Amino acid sequence: MIRASALGSAPVPLSVLDLAPVGSGRTARQALGTTVELARLAERRGYHRLWVAEHHSMPGIASSSPAVVLAHLAAHTERIRLGSGGVMLPNHAPLVIAEQFGTLEALAPGRVDLGLGRAPGTDGATAAALRRQDRLAEGADEFPQQLSELTRFLDDDFPEGHPYGRIHAVPGPVQGRVPGGVQRADRPVVWLLGSSGFSARLAGLLGLPFSFAHHFSAAGTLPALELYRESFRPSAVLDRPYAKIGVQAFAADDAREARRQVLTGALAMLRLRTGRPGLIPSPEEAERYAFGPAEQEFVADWLRNVVFGTPDEVRAGLDALVERTGVDELMITTNAHGPAARLRSYELIADAYGLPGGGPGPAAR
Repeated sequence: MIRASALGSAPVPLSVLDLAPVGSGRTARQALGTTVELARLAERRGYHRLWVAEHHSMPGIASSSPAVVLAHLAAHTERIRLGSGGVMLPNHAPLVIAEQFGTLEALAPGRVDLGLGRAPGTDGATAAALRRQDRLAEGADEFPQQLSELTRFLDDDFPEGHPYGRIHAVPGPVQGRVPGGVQRADRPVVWLLGSSGFSARLAGLLGLPFSFAHHFSAAGTLPALELYRESFRPSAVLDRPYAKIGVQAFAADDAREARRQVLTGALAMLRLRTGRPGLIPSPEEAERYAFGPAEQEFVADWLRNVVFGTPDEVRAGLDALVERTGVDELMITTNAHGPAARLRSYELIADAYGLPGGGPGPAAR
């Protein structure tokens, strides 16, 4: 069962979603180093979990291989839950995912989440390059079947006579078999991710925890959460719905500086949405950029769903979001250029909520 951690005066657990953003003038190695520092900071400051996301062919994001990144993070942390936000199931054979996350569970027992999405996490051409030729027709429509197959590999419980009945995901439950029964080791907690109603309803029907991408699909948040709760059926995983949303948030000591920093992420998203993906621009580059009328409208609309400002302003905005949505957890993502500013933002948000472990942390590299 899912249990929340103690979180000071925060109304719900606070967690972190990291994309390992690569800023202009920086390298993927530096970005992944910052992800390690962020994981340590999140653990020290009482954030509940940290997830990394699968994206492909995007120069400004270094988290194309969540399982590899998570193994590295597991070696540099001790307590914080680690997971994928998410692994895009159509891109991979279910057995491969079961083996990867079974390995992670063996490395970090009891603290691994397997968040699954049904989108490719990239454009169509890149999605085709990720898959075998005979799987190009597969996609979101195959998701429930792929999920069922993955779950059976994780639980090692294909029915007798199934073609995969003699195949075992290792590390996994088969290694816990003893005479007279089966001893099941802990396995990753499966979450469904979504930005529409499809995964919300499926998560509810299966009794799984659900995470909605409010940070880039805010208009669908409330309908999806309502559908999840209405569809929910108790399971061995949950006896009641457990919903989390991702939210873009950024805190700085000065409100103007906060807006200056979040504008870099807005410009990066504008370029992505218009077919020009690249490194995350610096604040100076974003300030110099000549936004056209349509681009100004896009940025204004994007920033309406970003919670930014001073620490008190960010806390008020996050509290209002919890009140409006009734979610059980918030997962904060900060897609800005500079590592020092990003790490400082998470410290300030933790301070605003009185989370434990305050004080100077490691310097950003």
